[in-house]
Amino acid sequence: MRLFLALAPPGAVLDDLDAACAPFRPARTELRWTSRVLWHVTLAFLGEVSEESLARLLPRLELAARRHRAFDLSIAGAGAFPSPARANVLWTGLSGDRKALGELAMSVSAAARRAGAPQPDAGRRYQPHVTLARCRPAVDVATIVTGLGGYQGPTWAAEEIHLISSTLGGQPRYESLGTWKLRTG
Repeated sequence: MRLFLALAPPGAVLDDLDAACAPFRPARTELRWTSRVLWHVTLAFLGEVSEESLARLLPRLELAARRHRAFDLSIAGAGAFPSPARANVLWTGLSGDRKALGELAMSVSAAARRAGAPQPDAGRRYQPHVTLARCRPAVDVATIVTGLGGYQGPTWAAEEIHLISSTLGGQPRYESLGTWKLRTG
């Protein structure tokens, strides 16, 4: 199974982001705009995970979630990988308690490692974001990055982590395999 761990912003937050992106979509048809039902904040991409590793991972994720308190985030700004002038991915970032977000990402990554789940992105600097669009070949999205640069979405409480199975081919499909609450208070 192809798995990742993520936070899911609430519907009102996604509505606000969707409205902010709407003016850019009609003029940029060369971008494959990500469906809002797929918007999430990846904590750790695990890649292909065996059934045995999955069985070991589930209780470790529960423990990891209990170690962290809920925290506030908001979706903000924009950027592109590898750069706005030659982008393959257009994204929006996050503001709020990024320290707590980074610590949670490290914790679930460590849980996955201990469970024997591979992490193809291990060693890369964690860059929290929501993917808005993809493109091949690379294109210049600098005007969109500038246009969304001042975007500041509503604040929301990150209160749970999700283990998601991803099926590729055509439009990606996501299925939640588990959800664990962070501590409140």
